[in-house]
Amino acid sequence: MGEDGAVTSAPQRPDGPTPATRLIATDLDGTLLRDDKSVSERTVAALAAAEEAGIAVFFVTGRPARWMGVVSDHVQGHGLAICANGAAVVDLHAMDRHAGAGHTADRHTSDRQPAGREFVQVRPLPRITALKVVEALRAAAPGTSFAVELTTGINYEPQYPPFFQDPGANVATAEELLDEATDDDAAPVLKVLAHHSELAPDEFLTLARSVAGAYASITRSSPTSLLEISGPGVSKASTLALCCEERGISPAEVVAFGDMPNDVEMLGWAGTSYAMGNAHPDVIAAASGRTVANNEDGVALVIERILADRTSRAEP
Repeated sequence: MGEDGAVTSAPQRPDGPTPATRLIATDLDGTLLRDDKSVSERTVAALAAAEEAGIAVFFVTGRPARWMGVVSDHVQGHGLAICANGAAVVDLHAMDRHAGAGHTADRHTSDRQPAGREFVQVRPLPRITALKVVEALRAAAPGTSFAVELTTGINYEPQYPPFFQDPGANVATAEELLDEATDDDAAPVLKVLAHHSELAPDEFLTLARSVAGAYASITRSSPTSLLEISGPGVSKASTLALCCEERGISPAEVVAFGDMPNDVEMLGWAGTSYAMGNAHPDVIAAASGRTVANNEDGVALVIERILADRTSRAEP
């Protein structure tokens, strides 16, 4: 489908005037980023144009802060991103602003936390709660292996697949990794990752929610059977809502984009939302509209239309 011929379905709009867009909230992998993890020139231009027009852009991702380098140059004035499925708000430009100013890093920031990242807000998963989830999943799905994502980096069990090679990681059982008495830093837990090599991804998610959903928020963003477990009530949607409330921005003034189950709540919360052409069926059902796939610059296409609509309305 050609760039100018791409068709994006319009969201269902209520009768009456539609509030102007004040904030764009977009997932990264499978949404803003192409499959090769790059940001296209068209998308870079669209993000910059939105910011110049006074529309804030928030990246809202399951990624940890240390994986935000691919987009850190494209966060404009505010410099903020929502990471780890809402467990952390991160200032991607903090070190640039504080360089030479005698700034002291957050006490939970260590040498494993890359320069240019600072935690503004953390919504942790209590360790005792995480242990209950681990216990429930070990009983319901034997063979599950775990990793623990902290503000300081990731640690994992010996059986956990080598998705995230980190030479500084501790390797031990989840029970040991979550025991504060054996953790010198006792850094906040952002999320626990659970992997199963045999269960299908959605089957694993349904099972986990049935046995452990009372303890924590459980979702997934990977095409593999890899679950992401956050604190109770912690999600992309709930943290985005807090950020918008601080800025006096209503849900009706937010346009959101996503492609996987961890985006569902955010798309339902935003006044206008788009599922990518490559989205999971649950995401398509939750969104009010649909754009083309991430490899076709679906986010950029919608931003361009928002700005064009704004310009046409402003013309006499």
